[in-house]
Amino acid sequence: MYLYNLTLQRAGAITQCAYGNFSGPKMHEVLVARGKVLELLRPDEAGKVQTVCAQEVFGVIRAFAPFRLTGASKDCIVIGSDSGRIVIVEYDADRNQFVKLHQETFGKSGCRRIVPGQYMAADPKGRAVMIGATEKQKLVYILNRDSAARLTISSPLEAHRGTHIIYNIVGVDVGFDNPIFAVIEMDYSDADEPGGPAPDEEEGLSFPKHLTYYELDLGLNHVVRKWSERCDDGANMLIPVPGGSDGPSGVLVCGENWVVYRAPGHPEVRTVIPRRSSVPEERSVLLVNHTTIKQKGMFLFLAQSEFGDIYKITLDTDNETVSNLHITYFDSVPVCSSICFIKTGFLFAASELSNHGLYQFLSLGEDGDDITVNAMTEFEDTWPSFEPRALKSLLLADEVESICPVLDFKVMDLAQESTPQMYALCGPAHRSSLRVLRHGLSVTEMAVSQLPGNPNAVWTVKKSASEEFDKYIVVSFRNATLVLSIGETVEEVTDSGLLLTAATLNVGLVGDDLVQVHPTGLRHIRQDKRISEWQTPGKKAIVKAAINSRQVVLALSGGELVYFELDLSGQLSEVEKKDLGQDVACVDLGPVPAGRQRSKFLAVGGFDNTVKLLSLDPDDCLQVMSQQALPTQPESLCLIEMEGHLTNASGSTLYLTAGLANGVMVRTLVDSQSGTLSILALASLELFL
Repeated sequence: MYLYNLTLQRAGAITQCAYGNFSGPKMHEVLVARGKVLELLRPDEAGKVQTVCAQEVFGVIRAFAPFRLTGASKDCIVIGSDSGRIVIVEYDADRNQFVKLHQETFGKSGCRRIVPGQYMAADPKGRAVMIGATEKQKLVYILNRDSAARLTISSPLEAHRGTHIIYNIVGVDVGFDNPIFAVIEMDYSDADEPGGPAPDEEEGLSFPKHLTYYELDLGLNHVVRKWSERCDDGANMLIPVPGGSDGPSGVLVCGENWVVYRAPGHPEVRTVIPRRSSVPEERSVLLVNHTTIKQKGMFLFLAQSEFGDIYKITLDTDNETVSNLHITYFDSVPVCSSICFIKTGFLFAASELSNHGLYQFLSLGEDGDDITVNAMTEFEDTWPSFEPRALKSLLLADEVESICPVLDFKVMDLAQESTPQMYALCGPAHRSSLRVLRHGLSVTEMAVSQLPGNPNAVWTVKKSASEEFDKYIVVSFRNATLVLSIGETVEEVTDSGLLLTAATLNVGLVGDDLVQVHPTGLRHIRQDKRISEWQTPGKKAIVKAAINSRQVVLALSGGELVYFELDLSGQLSEVEKKDLGQDVACVDLGPVPAGRQRSKFLAVGGFDNTVKLLSLDPDDCLQVMSQQALPTQPESLCLIEMEGHLTNASGSTLYLTAGLANGVMVRTLVDSQSGTLSILALASLELFL
């Protein structure tokens, strides 16, 4: 048996990010992968990063690539994971979740060396995707539409090569010609031959790397090796160059100390990467991530080195010919696992260590003060170098919190809060920090009002059901009630109609009217300020109450229940009474289902460690439908409908949740027809308190 864990807090590390229009045609968003969570981020107008959707995928996201079918208005995502499947999803704004469009199985599960999923590349025109393994296997899928304009995916076309290790895969921009994918791969077949090369004590085995073009012939429906040439042994990353009417096509091959422009039939254009002056001569400089800035009539690339320095790379082009390649020092930010350019003028940087950053562009480095080298630059004994400086072309607009990596961790109550805090030592060197983690949700303080005593309950209510926001804050004390009005400021009001000289047991909207329950009665405040009162009989007092949009239930001392319902005239009328014979510990009404006049069930918890479900149907009102024993006394009850269930995925399911005196929460499934109770889970609430 294998169990899957769900964490209270999402992982902070981001392994990959990509820009796209995922929720709409003009919605500029960033998709990020956090190990096993797919998250959609959207920078707002103020430059703050907002989380639109975060969804657990129940697997390891190894790679993903956004793509857009020709003529489509938004992007889809193709994902390579440890499932042994290729999965295509799109974001559904109405449901606020990622919806699976296609799922095709091609291999075993797990992050295996020869099972594709480690590398993912999409054709720039959205016609095909290539998914590759670390070794040997590469598959190409053709993407198309059916007669109903729905996305379709072909059977896999193999582009396997035995004894080949893959370092990078990108889709080459060739306009609407046959899709082409560029791959850096290394052939180690000589090592398997008898008498093959022996490993060197210092350098180990070294085999040549090749840059290979794989062409998908859409007419013949197969994949062929179109072109392959030797590239630098230190090559690690490819940057596709815009093609068609936008540029010369081809790729930039990034390797140790050099960036080289390569294309079939085109002479290579090689430029050295300038380095920090503090980097030793014998140490190489390697580019580790990149993004493309493409605007009308121009394009350029930003690439970051393993030291955190960002370089601007531009090409001198004449039609399909590249005459020069320029590399300019741009700015320095913490080393990132991935970066992406956002067309609203931002750069999202997914940092390898600590917080991620959203940077606003101040310029594209056109002032010419920073060092620039090109293919014509001459140097002899030393590499071109520069001194890193503070940000000049970028401005940090926002940060996304991340505690990755955690180097040490302690759980202690140093703040004397009765609940232990978690102390995490995060990040190395200048990125290190001490983080204090506490259970609970972060809140923003909007207003502060001093209270005349110690309150025992608080509610927020609307003035009418049609209003979008709550109007009043009702605070109950031992023998008084305070009403605060919510506006630009929070102020006390005395004309709300609520009884202020007694404690409030419950308050809420019934229809469009305000209803207050206090120990000696029930007060019904109409919209025109008319007030109706119901008083308790004799010396009995109300101990518990429950309210929904059309019903009110009062529990009196001694165990008597009184049920009210909103009639056609808008008046709360007493419908039924029932004596349970024992005091009531807690009570709750279910929500009124859409299109119905009343909730069907009432839940009552007793001091005898039981919970009863009573009917509110007019034919058998307040009759016990089912009863359930609990481990200890219930403190509070909640009847709530939730969407989706294993037996009823398309509809809503009614649950009864009971909070017990020992800190345990009991969740019970309620049968909507018979009212039968079935315990689903028990969970300790101590971790959430």
